[in-house]
Amino acid sequence: MSIHLKRDLDKLHRDLLSMCASVEEMIQKAVDGLANASENFAKELALQDIKIDRCDVQIEEECLKILALHQPVAIDLRRITTVMKITGELERVADLGVHIAERACGLIPGAEITILDKLNEMARIALEMLHFSIDAYVALDSELGRKVCTNDDIVDQLNREIIQELVQTMKRSPELIENCMHLFSASRHLERIADHATNIAEDVVYLVEGEIIRHKFPD
Repeated sequence: MSIHLKRDLDKLHRDLLSMCASVEEMIQKAVDGLANASENFAKELALQDIKIDRCDVQIEEECLKILALHQPVAIDLRRITTVMKITGELERVADLGVHIAERACGLIPGAEITILDKLNEMARIALEMLHFSIDAYVALDSELGRKVCTNDDIVDQLNREIIQELVQTMKRSPELIENCMHLFSASRHLERIADHATNIAEDVVYLVEGEIIRHKFPD
């Protein structure tokens, strides 16, 4: 690997980690807002989402520049193409953060908020999955990537439990239906964030092992 290629790859990895940190912070803010959202909360996160969109475009342009200038091969080529896929996943996660913030702003002030503890647990696991999937990429650790994939089942189970509890709450207290529907959507968005983290982890497994594990087909 040339000195110039190494320099450009190092910058690419730093920019990717910075983008991931911004996305993680955004999702945490969105979830925290479910308990106490300000009037302009969703607008504030939408502005942050614009910055993340710009990062997505910038990193993609960096990848294309590296491909054109250095014509990398083997592992370097796979890492660059993987970065482009990862940034796409992160950009979609940021969009989901805005959606969660919108749901937070839609909650009726003063009304009872239910299942926030489980939503916070979902958010914690989903963000942990996102963080570890990026760690797996940086370290080229396919074992960690596979572990991230298995944690998706935990988030799916929490999502099912939350939906069941919300359905029961709507039956008992019709006045809470509007709030419950917003929380229902927030739970689904968190479940999708875990899916995106899983996609990143699956890309890492392919990058390292050359095995596509996205879909399992019967023999």
